[in-house]
Amino acid sequence: MSANASAIKSGLFDLSPAQRVAGILIGNLLLILSAKIQIPFWPVPMTMQTFVVLMIGATLGARAGAAAVALYLFEGGLNFAVFAGTPERGIGFAYMYGPTGGYLIGFLIAALAVGFASDKGWMKSLAGNIGWMLAGHAIMFAFGVGWLAHLTGFNAALASGLYPFWLATALKTAMAVAAYEALRRRYAA
Repeated sequence: MSANASAIKSGLFDLSPAQRVAGILIGNLLLILSAKIQIPFWPVPMTMQTFVVLMIGATLGARAGAAAVALYLFEGGLNFAVFAGTPERGIGFAYMYGPTGGYLIGFLIAALAVGFASDKGWMKSLAGNIGWMLAGHAIMFAFGVGWLAHLTGFNAALASGLYPFWLATALKTAMAVAAYEALRRRYAA
C-alpha cells in the first residue's frame, strides 16, 4: 500500500481519490480517441476500443474502469460525437440502439469483469492475464453479436460482427496482455 492513507487498491495501482478521478477521465479520453481510430466496416467498424476497454479495466479496477466506460456512454447518450463513426452515423440514443449498441454495453460489462479480476489479483500471472483478456473480448463480442443478431439475424450478425474481427482481436488481445504484463511487472507490489 502506498504511504498515502487514503489510497485505495484498485486494479493495478494504489490510487488516491484524486488519482482515481484522473484515471477515470484519462481512461474516458483514451476510449473516445480509440473510437476515432478505425477501419471502416459495415455495420460494425474496427477500432482500438476493445484494447482500451481491457486496459482500463485491468489497470483501474472494476469500479473506476466501469466508471470510465459509463462516462463514455453517458457522453454519447448526451449527443456528444464520442462513438466510432459519429456524427456521420448518427449520435446519441439513436446510435446506441443501432448495430453497435450491444458492443457498447459489452464494453461496460467487460471493463467491470476484467477490473474485478484485477482487483481480486486473478491477473497476477501470465496465464491469468491471458485468460481474463480473452474473457473480456468474449464478453464484448457476446453482447455485440447478440444485439446485432436481434437486428440482422444470427448468421448475418456472425458474418458482419464477429468473423471479420478474429485477426484484429487476436492482435489486440496480445497487445493488451503484453502492455498489462509490462505494467504489472513495473508497478505491482
